[in-house]
Amino acid sequence: MAGTYWTRPDCEGDMTTQLLEQGRYGTVRRTVLPSGLRVITEEVPGVRSASVGIYADVGSRDETPELAGASHFLEHVLFKGTKRRSALQISAEVEAVGGDSNAYTSKEHTCFHTQVLGRDLPLAVDVLCDMITCSVLDEREFDIERGVIFEEIAAGEDEPADIAAELFDEAALGKHPLAQPILGTNDSIATMTRDAVFGFYQSHYVPQRLVVAAAGSLEHDTFVQLVDEGFAFGELNMVAGQKTLRDRRQLAPSRPAADCTVQRIKDTEQAHLTLGVLGVARHDERRYAVSVLSQILGGGMSSRLFQEVRERRGLAYAVSAFVNCYDDIGFLGIYAGCSPTKLAELTDVVMAELELAARSGVSVSELARAKGMISGATVLDTEDTASRMSRIGYRELYFSDYSSVDDYLDKVAAVTLDDVAHVAEQLLVEPYIVGLVGPATLKG
Repeated sequence: MAGTYWTRPDCEGDMTTQLLEQGRYGTVRRTVLPSGLRVITEEVPGVRSASVGIYADVGSRDETPELAGASHFLEHVLFKGTKRRSALQISAEVEAVGGDSNAYTSKEHTCFHTQVLGRDLPLAVDVLCDMITCSVLDEREFDIERGVIFEEIAAGEDEPADIAAELFDEAALGKHPLAQPILGTNDSIATMTRDAVFGFYQSHYVPQRLVVAAAGSLEHDTFVQLVDEGFAFGELNMVAGQKTLRDRRQLAPSRPAADCTVQRIKDTEQAHLTLGVLGVARHDERRYAVSVLSQILGGGMSSRLFQEVRERRGLAYAVSAFVNCYDDIGFLGIYAGCSPTKLAELTDVVMAELELAARSGVSVSELARAKGMISGATVLDTEDTASRMSRIGYRELYFSDYSSVDDYLDKVAAVTLDDVAHVAEQLLVEPYIVGLVGPATLKG
């Protein structure tokens, strides 16, 4: 179902709106403004809160080495003042109504989000749109935030599990931009200028690369009008037709670098190991089977690795599996932290479990349990307006379409033993990718 909504007098053309889903649990609509800005909402009956997020199609993989960390730097400084609000006003106005604002940067996108009572949604939209479209990037505030980011990088050095994850990316991707730390480096942050970040902002924060998503106590038409008015005050390049970053991104390597192990000696109590293999990219239909396989390997206390590594052998306190899917590559991996004296045995056990799954597949009971874990967690997320907002925003940003929760649950339910066995046989083979930090090293 498509419709046409009101148009600002200074815009040419109409806003086109589609009804994507309508049911007793929520109504999802999508509007594309004349500028190319996409707005998607889920009206949720019976809730009093509303969550709104603005997604920018730019992340750390889109930076040059000189601008490593620019996306994250920009995430910080957009909170530091606009032509209409000081940094204090940005936070105080939302907090005065009990709301919460935050942001995060990933390798492929940046998101600014706020959760408030439904009645305060106009305020939340106005503040977010003001930040995104009218930031002044004040030189003094910029330098203050540079110091904050140095502290954030230093804090990361106290999190060896995070370091192991970065080393894993380096082992898999070498010098590719996708392996760059999201925070940047001390060198890149030290030399980054306000004008360089402002230029990055002007280049990438354009309507065609932005998605505004909201869920909860709201009415779609009214929300679209709020967003349209919020962007009308800004100074973004509103000319439609610019290509997305994904049309110009440097493709990730199809296979890991020749040396697939990167280790850092660090005086920590534990050795922190991230070990994995190439997975599947974001649009690969095998991703559902890979998610199920990940749950079976390390998705909870009943998983193979938790049972073998922790319960039977006592080798580690924490062991888990993860799946990372990017536009053009993906990874399936295992994280564990253990005593340095147990590192060799732990690594052997993890690799043995991966090889067993590749050789013999999984059982009927494991398949059912993993699908139940994924489906249950997905449904529980719908209890929260922030999760609903994230789901529809992410889908719109990366897929430019809508898929309901039921659609996703059906895809998970359709995964068969053969599907899991097939991806296990394909993926869980050497060369293994390893990121390791701690006082011990792996030989060979």
